[in-house]
Amino acid sequence: MTKIALTGVRVFDGTGLTEPTTVVINGSLIGSDPVGAEVLDCAGATLLPGLFDAHVHLLTPDDLTALAAHGVTTALDMACWPRERVDSFRGQVPDIRSAGLPAIGPGGNHAKMPGMPEEAILTSSGQAAGFVARRVTEGSDYIKVVIEGDLLEQPTIDAVIAEGKAQGKLTVAHASSVDAYQRAVRAGADVVTHVPRDGVLDAATTARMVEQGQVAVPTLAMMEALTTKVGADGYAFSRDSVAALYAAGVPVLAGTDAFSAPMLPFPVVQGASLHHELELLVDAGLSAVDAVRAATELPARHFGLPDRGAVWTGLRADLVLVEGDPTHDITATAKIHRVWAAGRVVG
Repeated sequence: MTKIALTGVRVFDGTGLTEPTTVVINGSLIGSDPVGAEVLDCAGATLLPGLFDAHVHLLTPDDLTALAAHGVTTALDMACWPRERVDSFRGQVPDIRSAGLPAIGPGGNHAKMPGMPEEAILTSSGQAAGFVARRVTEGSDYIKVVIEGDLLEQPTIDAVIAEGKAQGKLTVAHASSVDAYQRAVRAGADVVTHVPRDGVLDAATTARMVEQGQVAVPTLAMMEALTTKVGADGYAFSRDSVAALYAAGVPVLAGTDAFSAPMLPFPVVQGASLHHELELLVDAGLSAVDAVRAATELPARHFGLPDRGAVWTGLRADLVLVEGDPTHDITATAKIHRVWAAGRVVG
């Protein structure tokens, strides 16, 4: 069993950086006893918990390699199929969770995606129970519904969310317009991903999210790519919606919607885009400390992964050693010296 003592390192503790200290990696976990450990002098460096990207789409093994190289030790996939492909990504680095196949409405952009299985397309609320049951059987970690215009009627959205919860699954809703966001909130989705490109979220919606304990994964990197990078002007709505969510007290998690298939002239790439996402979150009003929490503590908490997300004795040794102080300069998260996933050096 490998034991390593990282000495002289400042640690992100959720509120800032500690004074220089020693952190022990004992096998796959964070330990407490440095006796007998190999010493790694980390003076001047900062130790972060392993990073999350709370919205990716996995396609090939190269996606995992890119994520891990940029400090992402947990990736939350938001649509991947078939089951065999999802399963092929499990047990590797980063550690993944997946929605598997999402529920979508007929006729929209998602239904037209190449290879989209027919069973993803729902036309009535009566199909929700069967859809969710199949995802549970396949091993999906959470249930995702895509709200795209009015292609899914509210009773169908409600039924998918309710059935997912009845099966003990976290529920996630895709929503990139004000109306879709309101539908997702109304349905009670645990997580709402993306933010509107056609307006700014109103106070009643953000207040209801706080009341219902809902969280947001804005994917500003993708919203930027879909708007300013292709000639539209909706990114300001997305940015200001994040500001509204944050000001209201809605937990904001870092996710990018990274996808390696060639779909946009300026693609949202795996790994590197997470660091850009953190910069965009800060630009939208998050403090640098809360931006780091958005990629560590908060996704661990809200996606039910209590064994990671912090640098505490007994947790998984998912760690990222960086240069600089990301609590004052968020770009420091990208200045990576070394990454450990379950105690093993990545790369």
